[in-house]
Amino acid sequence: MTGTAGTTGSTRSTGSAARDVVVVVGSGPTGLLLAGDLATAGVPVTLVEKRPHGISNLSRAFVLHARTLEQLDARGLADGLEAVGRPLDRLRLFGRLTLALDTLPSRFNHLLVLPQYEVEKALERRAAEAGVEFRHETEVTGLTQDADGVTVAVRGPGGSPRSSEAESGGGAAGTLRAAYVVGADGARSAVRDAIGLPFPGRSVIRSVVLADVRLAEQPDTLLTVNAVGDAFAFIAPFGDGYHRVIGWHRGRDVPESEPLDLAEVKEITRLALGRDFGMHDARWMSRFHSDERQAPAYRVGRVFLAGDAAHVHTPAGGQGMNTGLQDAANLSWKLAQVVGGHAPESLLDTYQAERHPVGRAVLRSSGGIVRLAMARRPWELALRGALTAFLGVVGPARRKAVAQVTGLGYHYGAPRGAHRLTGTRVPDVRLADGGRLHQALRGGRFVLITPDKYEDGPGRADRLTVARWASGRRTSVLVRPDGYVAWADDAAGPAAIGAALAAHVG
Repeated sequence: MTGTAGTTGSTRSTGSAARDVVVVVGSGPTGLLLAGDLATAGVPVTLVEKRPHGISNLSRAFVLHARTLEQLDARGLADGLEAVGRPLDRLRLFGRLTLALDTLPSRFNHLLVLPQYEVEKALERRAAEAGVEFRHETEVTGLTQDADGVTVAVRGPGGSPRSSEAESGGGAAGTLRAAYVVGADGARSAVRDAIGLPFPGRSVIRSVVLADVRLAEQPDTLLTVNAVGDAFAFIAPFGDGYHRVIGWHRGRDVPESEPLDLAEVKEITRLALGRDFGMHDARWMSRFHSDERQAPAYRVGRVFLAGDAAHVHTPAGGQGMNTGLQDAANLSWKLAQVVGGHAPESLLDTYQAERHPVGRAVLRSSGGIVRLAMARRPWELALRGALTAFLGVVGPARRKAVAQVTGLGYHYGAPRGAHRLTGTRVPDVRLADGGRLHQALRGGRFVLITPDKYEDGPGRADRLTVARWASGRRTSVLVRPDGYVAWADDAAGPAAIGAALAAHVG
């Protein structure tokens, strides 16, 4: 096993060990968090990436929302990212609607503006330290499943096949053998194609322009966004003197291969924002199109999809990277439980049940925002004005919209008869020993919080932390590694708690 990112050594040395390996395809934020979680839990992981090693500074995402920051805090990463990012506690939409984030029920009552590559660097460092084996310049060309695992066909640098000693029976060239495979390899997912899943949906906006530029004049706000008539523009800082500009003009529908120059970017920005802030020294420019698509299933047998391989949507609301990271947080602990023999394979079905509806909701919310931004007909503009006015004065509706965009408002379904808290997010509560819940979750553990002292046996010590409430609360709560309630009881004794631990922790 390698311990350094970017190396390409052989994988585990026996065919039997390969039955415990998870292959993650794609080293973006979703794949890195998932691989790091699995390795931290003791699951052997090979991460396959077709790009050469090195984090690209051509970042796509720029925002971490509150729920994602909570997940990163449970991995010891949030404070480091907060130190390099820039917090924003207000969002202003359509020139008249202000969404306050400083009232969010979270330690992270803001959104954090920072480039995606900063998130990737932190996640890659964690994954490497946990023992993830990285195989860069390795492309998935197909896969087959059987009752015992998955055989992944891969091609290495220069088009040559890659071999793996983890192949059952000693290592056929060009294959990796794994118990499970996760495709986190983006919108053009080779894993999704290999399992024959469609990716239904459509392009929402075409010929969007991107540019990384320096500005002679600094915008008044950290995130600058507006739409006027047929033009839309967005500006966000990298933190290194460059800004990312995203622009679109309804009347400029050209192929993505059409050359792009800085004059076009400046013109769109002036139309949408009133000025171009003296853009100069563009280091990169491109065109792209924005799609709304979702795979009908996130699991096919032993193969899973996460992040953009499972769902893509418009960048409105900054929910893309955040949704993918939360996919990973949901799936990783379930795979660790099953591979470790602590839970039945049926637990993996809950990934689809819990995350597919969230992906669908994100498609709706991001699509709604971008359609409002694109409004130009009188009735569309009237609808946008009415909606923003409604949200401006109706507090519960505004808070619900903010909770959905920030990820704090989602909860998962619970079995019939379960406690009302089951499936809900647990805030970062203080514990009796002076610590916080997110600290207790580190290492991928379940956390049992009880009103009275509870002594558990030694068999779960590596997967369970037992804590007591700092407050006088009397409910016993078992928190899953992803921060949601697995079980709760208002008056549970030791026997009931033991039964819950056996059912959920194993």
